[in-house]
Amino acid sequence: MTLAQIDDRTDREQAAQRVYADAGISVEKLGEHIGARISGVTLSGDLAPEQVEAIRTALAVNKAIAFTSQQHLDDDAQYAFAHLLGEPTAPHPTVTSRGSQLLTIEGAANSWHSDVTFVDRIPKASILRAVTLPAYGGATTFASTVAAYEQLPKPLRALAEELWATHTNLYDYVSQKEPSGGVDVASKTEHYKEFTSTEYQTLHPVVRVHPETGERSLLLGHFTKEFRGLKSSEFESLYQLFQARITKLENTFRWNWSLGDVVIWDNRATQHYGIADYGNQKRELHRITLAGDVPVDVNGSSSQVLLGDASHYSGVEDSRRLAVYAA
Repeated sequence: MTLAQIDDRTDREQAAQRVYADAGISVEKLGEHIGARISGVTLSGDLAPEQVEAIRTALAVNKAIAFTSQQHLDDDAQYAFAHLLGEPTAPHPTVTSRGSQLLTIEGAANSWHSDVTFVDRIPKASILRAVTLPAYGGATTFASTVAAYEQLPKPLRALAEELWATHTNLYDYVSQKEPSGGVDVASKTEHYKEFTSTEYQTLHPVVRVHPETGERSLLLGHFTKEFRGLKSSEFESLYQLFQARITKLENTFRWNWSLGDVVIWDNRATQHYGIADYGNQKRELHRITLAGDVPVDVNGSSSQVLLGDASHYSGVEDSRRLAVYAA
């Protein structure tokens, strides 16, 4: 990181602290590049505008934020709160059997990914609430794709900015053929049939520009199938190289769930991994995703739909630059 970047980050965090103070909330950083715990707010659909803006700011700055002691929330209250941060999407483009407002996550997505990157209008954020937890294990780990990009040496950065990747829903953790994370093979197979009932393919830039912060991040994860113009062997080598940068431990933060916890992550700036280390115990969390924009690369070119229409799943948000990131 250059001295100028350090100065920019210091100024931004000082401006963010003023936003938090005005809203009466406290933000405790849990990692240098990602993760914070928010206190001083009871989540609901009736928050004051300055509290909503403070939460949006904390999310942009810290990439993943956690709230504790929110046991009062039920599905309707979680949905009402989500509405304050943006327009909720349908639960999923293809999985429609688990409710109309939110997606029930059973088990753990034990693979690194950003949510729903196989469509053009990738969700901007996900809001996850713990409902049933195992006696041990089941944490979720988050990684900053912004930090990963910023740490790339110039030759790799230049390469990444030229790459475009095809993302598809025909690959997902549910296709694994062994039981894990409290979900048996039969349930995984049935879920995979629904998950892939309509095929989606979208061409995304490997480096996207965040519409609210102007930051650049690496857009990859387990839905990535190939790099345009490269052989499959070349794709695999480059994919692993960039993924290793994203999941470097210094760029991650782990959240160990308790009942009453709510975690929000910026889906445009992170990947996450649900850890299936709790045997056959039950783990259930409820997720709401918020409508996002269509990614653009460093030259302003937009992602391209190759297969599948996601307009029934989500609108496209007209994002605005946050005040603390204003030029």
